[in-house]
Amino acid sequence: MEAYLDNAATTPVFPEVCDLMVQVMKDDYGNPSSRHTKGIAAEKYIVNAAENIAALLKCQPSEIVFTSGGTEANNMALIGAAIANKRKGKHIITTRIEHASVHEPLAFLERQGFDVTYLPVDKNGHVDETALVDAIRDDTILISIMYVNNELGCVQNIKNLSNIVKNINSDTLFHVDAIQAYGKYKIVPKKLGIDMMSVSGHKIHGPKGSGFLYVKAKTKLVPVTFGGGQQKGMRSGTENVPAIAGLGLASKLIYEHNSENIIKLYRLKKRLIEKLTKLDKVHVNAIDKIMIEETAPHIISASFEGIRSEVLLNALAKKGIYVSSGSACSSNHPELSGTLKASGVEDRLLDSTLRFSLSIFTTEEQIDYAVDVLCEELPILRKFTIK
Repeated sequence: MEAYLDNAATTPVFPEVCDLMVQVMKDDYGNPSSRHTKGIAAEKYIVNAAENIAALLKCQPSEIVFTSGGTEANNMALIGAAIANKRKGKHIITTRIEHASVHEPLAFLERQGFDVTYLPVDKNGHVDETALVDAIRDDTILISIMYVNNELGCVQNIKNLSNIVKNINSDTLFHVDAIQAYGKYKIVPKKLGIDMMSVSGHKIHGPKGSGFLYVKAKTKLVPVTFGGGQQKGMRSGTENVPAIAGLGLASKLIYEHNSENIIKLYRLKKRLIEKLTKLDKVHVNAIDKIMIEETAPHIISASFEGIRSEVLLNALAKKGIYVSSGSACSSNHPELSGTLKASGVEDRLLDSTLRFSLSIFTTEEQIDYAVDVLCEELPILRKFTIK
C-alpha cells in the first residue's frame, strides 16, 4: 500500500488539468504575444485563467500577475514593494515563522539597507499582536505575514492583523503568503485588507512552475523582471500558457466542492491526531488548548522522542509512506527549523519532528496504514538513540 502524506510539499495534479495542459501544448501552442490566430488562441487561456481566479477572489483580472510559483510571487511582492516605496521609509515587519521565500528576500533587502523586524509567535504559532502594534512605525512601508504556516499548520487572523496595521499606519502595505491557505479557505483580499497575496499552483493540484501574485489596484510596485513588457510590464517573459491554463482550472476545481472537502480533511486530521497521541512519546505540535478547526485542515506536525526525523522519514518511505521533516523548500539546509524553535518546540524534539499533510485524495485507509507502520517502527528505531 502507498500513503502519500506530503501534500504541503506538492500535490498530485487533477486529471482534468493534465488533459488541458496537453491540449495547450499540442494544439494551442502559439506565443500569446503573437497577433495571429495561434497567438490569440493562446492568449485566451491566460485571459480565462485570470478571470476564473479573479471571480474566486472577487477582484479584477487586472489585479492578477502570473508567476512561476509562490517563491517568485513572494520575491516580486517584497522586493518590488520595498524598492517602490523606499522614499517613504525602509522599515519592514514580518514573523519568525515565514517560509524561506519570504525570509531570504528580506535578508537581501536588509543587505540593501532596509530594517526588518521579526515578530515572535506563541506555542500555537500565532503572531503576538502586542508586538505587532509596538513594531509599527511611521516609516513602516511593508508587512508580510503568512496565512497558514507550512510546517505547523497554524492559521493567522489575517483580518484582525490587517486592521491593526491599517489603523496605525494606513500607508503600510500588507502582504500575505497564502500558498498553504489558497484552496482551503475562501479568500477575498479586499475584505481582509490584503494589498498583495502570493499563491502557488502545485499546492492545489495544479502544475509546478505556476502561481500568481494578487496586487490590489493602485498598489505601488516596481517590476523585478525586465524584458518584453508582458503582463503590463509587471512580469516580462513569454507566459507559460500550459501552466497558467492549468492553474486557472485547478483553482476552479479546488473550490467547486470546497465545503465538503474541508469537512473531509478535518475528519482525516482528527483521525490522525487521535491515533498519534495514543502512541508512546509522540507529541503533536501547535494545538495547545485550541480546537483542531482553528488550525489548517491539512497539516499536522508531530515530534517523536528519541528518533531522528530523517531516520523515521526513511523508514516510512521504505513502507510506501511519504511525509516530510519540514518545508520541502528548505530540505537542503542542514540547520534545524526556525519555525519549530520560534513556536517553542523543545530543543530535544527539534530534530525528531515530521510533518504529515493531507489532500482531498487522502483516505482513512492511508491514515490507518501510516499509524500501523509507526506502531511497528517506533519501538525498533528507539533502540538507536539520538547521539
